[in-house]
Amino acid sequence: MNEILSIFTNTNDGNLAYHVGDERSNVDNNRKALALKYNYDYKELVSMNQTHGNNVQIVSSKSPKIIDDCDGLITNEKDLPLLVMVADCIPILLHDEKKGVISALHAGRNSTFLKIAKVAINKMKEEFSCNPLDIKATLGPSIQKCCYEVSEDLANIVKTSFGKEFVDGRNIDLQAINKSILLKNGVANITISDICTKCGSDKYYSYRKNPKTGRFAGLIKL
Repeated sequence: MNEILSIFTNTNDGNLAYHVGDERSNVDNNRKALALKYNYDYKELVSMNQTHGNNVQIVSSKSPKIIDDCDGLITNEKDLPLLVMVADCIPILLHDEKKGVISALHAGRNSTFLKIAKVAINKMKEEFSCNPLDIKATLGPSIQKCCYEVSEDLANIVKTSFGKEFVDGRNIDLQAINKSILLKNGVANITISDICTKCGSDKYYSYRKNPKTGRFAGLIKL
């Protein structure tokens, strides 16, 4: 079995995103501190310019360190940390212990509607012969149904596309939608954080609570 680092940062680790108006040097320092804390090479970290799509890329140590127009990363290389940045969206970390394959996904509303989890699982199957039954999925802290109110039109889209059980008034349950997508695609080992980033804890950045906010991250490494 392969050793695995799979964690979610919080506000104690600082803002990890370059695109939110923070000084670049601050972000660099936060990312360097994170590498020291979890004992990996800062220069190897692969992150994304996330665009709320369902583009999932397979990366290696030869890949660029920031992948453009991308919301999911997959690798089977050891010591290649993958980072997904969030502030309400769901960070999903996937890990197939048997094949030694990992993935980091950015599952906000659009990426969830575009079934990014299904795209990633299919790539893991096609490229690395992963069996979904061997994949463990972890959904990190994110905005939960209690606080995720959307327009009536969007709520109706969810009812039509996924089912009325995922909607309560105008509140939608992104965690349950992603869980159903994972289950339908053969992944049964699923852990979901019960922390709501908006109302549950000040330890996590929340865009809904304050649009001028940093990003915390999901981090996974073989």
